[in-house]
Amino acid sequence: MNITFQPYLIMANHDEHDEHKGRAKILKEKLSSLPSSPGVYQFINDKGRVIYVGKAKNLRNRVRSYFRNPQQLFGKTLVLVSHIDNFEVIITSSEVEALILENNLIKELKPRYNVNLKDDKTYPYLVITNEPFPRIFLTRQVRRDGSTWFGPYTEAGQLRTILDLLGSIFPIRSCKHRLSPENIAAHKFKVCLDYHIHKCKGPCEGLQSEEEYLLMIGEIIRLLKGRTSAMIRTLTERMQYFAAELKFEQAAELKAQLDSLKRYAERQKVVSGDALDRDVFAVASGEDDACGVVFKIREGKLLGSQRIYMNNTSGESEEVLQSRVLEKYYLETLELIPDEILLRKPLTDEEESALRALLTEKQKEEKQEKKQIRFLVPQIGEKAHLMEMCHQNARHHLEEYLIQKQKRGEAAREHYGLIALKELLHLSVIPQRIECFDNSHLQGTDYVSSMVCFEKGKPKKSDYRKFKLKSFQGSDDYAAMEEVIHRRYGGSLARELALPDLIIVDGGKGQVNTAFTALNALGISCPVIGLAKRIEEIFTPHAPDPFNLPKTSPALKLLQQLRDEAHRFAVTYHRKLRTERTLQTELTTIEGIGEKTAFKLLKQFGSADAVSRATIEELQAATGAKSAQAVYLFYHP
Repeated sequence: MNITFQPYLIMANHDEHDEHKGRAKILKEKLSSLPSSPGVYQFINDKGRVIYVGKAKNLRNRVRSYFRNPQQLFGKTLVLVSHIDNFEVIITSSEVEALILENNLIKELKPRYNVNLKDDKTYPYLVITNEPFPRIFLTRQVRRDGSTWFGPYTEAGQLRTILDLLGSIFPIRSCKHRLSPENIAAHKFKVCLDYHIHKCKGPCEGLQSEEEYLLMIGEIIRLLKGRTSAMIRTLTERMQYFAAELKFEQAAELKAQLDSLKRYAERQKVVSGDALDRDVFAVASGEDDACGVVFKIREGKLLGSQRIYMNNTSGESEEVLQSRVLEKYYLETLELIPDEILLRKPLTDEEESALRALLTEKQKEEKQEKKQIRFLVPQIGEKAHLMEMCHQNARHHLEEYLIQKQKRGEAAREHYGLIALKELLHLSVIPQRIECFDNSHLQGTDYVSSMVCFEKGKPKKSDYRKFKLKSFQGSDDYAAMEEVIHRRYGGSLARELALPDLIIVDGGKGQVNTAFTALNALGISCPVIGLAKRIEEIFTPHAPDPFNLPKTSPALKLLQQLRDEAHRFAVTYHRKLRTERTLQTELTTIEGIGEKTAFKLLKQFGSADAVSRATIEELQAATGAKSAQAVYLFYHP
């Protein structure tokens, strides 16, 4: 492999040039001596600051790949390489160690060119303590003390609801007493109000055995892991046993628990019928921000979701962002490892290998049953529908996140409107240039069309164009749309103006399909949509049904702004043509009346018809006596 280090500075003198050559030689020597082991590499700039941290299964192959032909590098990677002055590597014994070390170094060093993931350290967890008669409570600090942990939960309200539910089903103690066998035997504690209202069975006074209490804790753990169906079966069997033994009080307690548990299970949304455990991942990206969403599905039921926000994502592919979300989630989660992991994009062999190793370690740490995990990229059916639902949530949360940034003054309204458009319309790029068309006429006369242009979410009036339509007679919106598309993208304007990233037409299914067909006939591939005025429906070519955007969506507001501007421009041009035609056919045909006098009369009376009904005195007040006499005699011979 030929290594070439590309200098990024134009040297001002021979000393600097020689120094740079020496530096490049040192880098080349370091590259040639890299090991083929797994590990972490750090790129350093000329100020000694770490600007990028990465992990690799094979350090030699990965690091050398950055210093290949610069024509094979793009976007952020090209900029990153241009700033590398040195690098360091840390060899690890496994891919998992490399992944964990990379995550820790990124948090500590905050390198300029790494994707930044929002830290979950303030998110709450649910803990079941490691002590006799364990307690259950919410906390934001994780300690490796043998306790059982669930989380993190992105919404504290959701976690408190779960705690309330557990309290309604199980008589869990809420006190903080140290209930050791010695303290209980010494009668150090007395039962509290919870015992008297049947929310606790009084283990503090020895009224409940530790064995019975731990059996209840085991049921709670199964419930939190989503094992509701097995738990319902167990409670039903125990209730029936106590009833058969004529222990009706214990059977009644179990029935109350069973009823609460069934209500909880009914609230969970069933998303698949095969009762498997799954994690579903989807990422929505903007210009420099992204949001990853994880659906947690247990026994075919959606238990909840988690969001992971990222910034500094400019130029990163969805595959790279997906890998970052997967790594962060499985490094920090304390949840059960599922049977299947559903993804929108396939993993590389190296990524899958590292992730499998990490998940195996997690299973050992959490003492979970070892599973053969499947990574799937669904294309059709129920799983594909589930994936699309997850992706819609990611787009929605990214849009909300960008709105909050805008409110904090961190982003412009146009910026997140364009990003939202890209996501909602599934565009390949952010639509920096958008062109919108609207037609205007009066009962088929003076048929005109307008084209307005927005760049980076703002009007570019120098690129506005207006068209007087001539290829048809009468009222025909489809013929009007076909003519204006051909004239804009097939004539001299195609060479004069840049092609847009998105075309919008004012209208419904027919107008959109006509525009799409006209573009295809010209050999132009460009996304085109229609926006209908009545209920703000969005139409796409040959789609059977339109769809709506939320009323508060910045994407919808930008589309409405474009549509309204095109309408204003078309109507203004149509009125001008109509006025000119009215002047030419009536007032200016009167002998002695020129355009200035005609305009003066129209300004005073509003229309040629009103001029025809005016008295001689009114005409004289608006213009001179001679002109007034000529106009009056024309209409009253």
